[in-house]
Amino acid sequence: MTTLGYTLFDTAVGTCGLVWSAAGVVGVQLPDTAPEPTRDELLGRFPAAVERPVPAAVQPVIDAVAAHLAGAPDDLRWVPIDYRNVSEFDTAVYEFARTVEPGAVATYGEVALRVGRPGGAQAVGQALGRNPVPVIVPCHRILAAGGGIGGFSAPGSTVTKRELLALEHAPGFDEPTLF
Repeated sequence: MTTLGYTLFDTAVGTCGLVWSAAGVVGVQLPDTAPEPTRDELLGRFPAAVERPVPAAVQPVIDAVAAHLAGAPDDLRWVPIDYRNVSEFDTAVYEFARTVEPGAVATYGEVALRVGRPGGAQAVGQALGRNPVPVIVPCHRILAAGGGIGGFSAPGSTVTKRELLALEHAPGFDEPTLF
């Protein structure tokens, strides 16, 4: 079995976590209320991960995620992802989501059409709810029909989704929030 490493790192929005393997990024944990709950959530999702020094190949990913969360959006498509234990359908959804540029959005229904599952908006939403690498796979850019926010499974729920869209200056979301 491949060894998984993890680290926690500070960002403008709080402490995030990142899990990696030799093949790429396996998981991202968005900030919780403090570093300890962030670590607990990360290890709950990736119990085999061991805290390790960050390899040179992983540091640019951490730097890019931190910069993105500080308001310097990057499409992050260059980041290799290790889709271990991810279904073919979910992988297709994630790879399409990665084509949606910062500041742009798509709907669950549009994604369903693009991945060959017309009428599969709910399945797309469920796949995005399982996204192991939020921000790198920008599930926050996928909205409900008619511009509704839809769901978001990361800490902070839809408030976090709105904040990520505002950071990227997505139309209708680039106004300052109260949070």
